[in-house]
Amino acid sequence: MATLTALRDTTGFRLDLSQLGPNWYAAVMGTAITANGAAALPVHFPGLVGFSQAVWALSLGLLAVLVTGRVLHFRRHPDAARAQLLDNPASAVFYGCPPMALLAVGYGTLVVGAPLIGTAPAVAIDVLLWTVGTVYALAVALGIPYLMITRHRVSALEANPTWLLPVVAPMVAAALGPALVPHLPEGGAQTAMLYGCYGLFGAGLIGTMVLLPVVVTGLVHSKLPSLVLTPSLFLVLGPLGQSTTAANQLADAARTAAPRFAPAALAFAVLFGLMVMGFALLWLGLATAANVKAWRAEMPFAMTWWAFTFPLGTMVTGAAGLARHTGFGALTGLAAGLFVMLVVAWCTAAVRTVSAIAGGRLLR
Repeated sequence: MATLTALRDTTGFRLDLSQLGPNWYAAVMGTAITANGAAALPVHFPGLVGFSQAVWALSLGLLAVLVTGRVLHFRRHPDAARAQLLDNPASAVFYGCPPMALLAVGYGTLVVGAPLIGTAPAVAIDVLLWTVGTVYALAVALGIPYLMITRHRVSALEANPTWLLPVVAPMVAAALGPALVPHLPEGGAQTAMLYGCYGLFGAGLIGTMVLLPVVVTGLVHSKLPSLVLTPSLFLVLGPLGQSTTAANQLADAARTAAPRFAPAALAFAVLFGLMVMGFALLWLGLATAANVKAWRAEMPFAMTWWAFTFPLGTMVTGAAGLARHTGFGALTGLAAGLFVMLVVAWCTAAVRTVSAIAGGRLLR
C-alpha cells in the first residue's frame, strides 16, 4: 500500500475504483478470445502455441485482478455500483461482460492452459468458471431486459449494439460448454450438458433475433450518439460468430453425448454456420467502413475499442469450426485472415488501454 501511495504522490497516478465498471471485463474477454482463437485455428504457425499460452495466462491474471477490483468497488462504492445497474441503462447492459469473461477464460484454461497446469486442474477450473459464468449469464439475460421493461428509461429508437450484450452471454455458455462433455461421466451427465447447451443456444439465438432488429432500427433512426460508440458496431458480430461457433462445438459433442443426433447436428452446424457467416462478413464490412470514417474524424480512445476484439474472435472460432467440418480451403483462409485482424485489434486496444491508464485518462 505504501508503494502504491508513493507511486501516486510522485507520478500523479490515482486509481479511482469508483470508475471501475463492468465494461472493463471486455478487456478480459478480448484477451481470452485471442488465445482461444489461436488454439482453434485449422492451420499452425511457428510460435502460435507459445503465443496462445502467454495470452491465456495474461487473461487469467487480468480476470483475477479485475474480480478483486470489482469486489473492492462493491464494498467501497456501493452507491455507484447500484447506480451502474439500476439507474443507468447505458452501463447496465455491460453486465453482460463479466459472465462472458469468466466463460472465455475457463475455456482457455481447458484448451490452452492444460499442457501447462495439467488436465485435472484445467478441467476443475473450467467447470467452476463455466458454472458460475452460465448462472451469471442467465441472471443477466433475464435481469437486464426486466430492468429495461420495468425501471430504465430507454427508447427503442435510440437502441445501439450494446443492448445485445446481455442476451449474447447465454450463447457464449452454449459455445464453450461442449468442451467439457468428454470430461464428464458417461451417460446422463454428458447428455444433460449437451441438451442444456442447446437450450442456452436457443436462449441466446432467440434473444438476439428479438433485439437485433430493434438495434438496427435505432441505428438508422437516431445514429450513434457519439464517435466513441462507433466501435460498438462490431458487437453485432458477437452473436453471429458465437452462434456459428456454438453450432459447430455442439456437433462435435453430439458424437459423444447423443450419437443418434450427431449427423443432424453436423448438418445443422454447417448449413446454419455458412448462412450466418455470410451475414457476419457483410456486417464486418459495414462496421469497418464506419470505424474508418470515425478514425478519420479523430475518434478518441475509450474502453469501447475492446469491441474490436471479442466479436471478431468469435468469427475466428466460427470460421475455424466450419473449416474443420467441411475441409473447405477458403474457410481455412478466412479463419486465418480473421485471426490476423484479431491480433492487430487486440494489440491496438491493449496498447492504448495501458497508455491511457498510465497517462491518468482512465480510472482517475
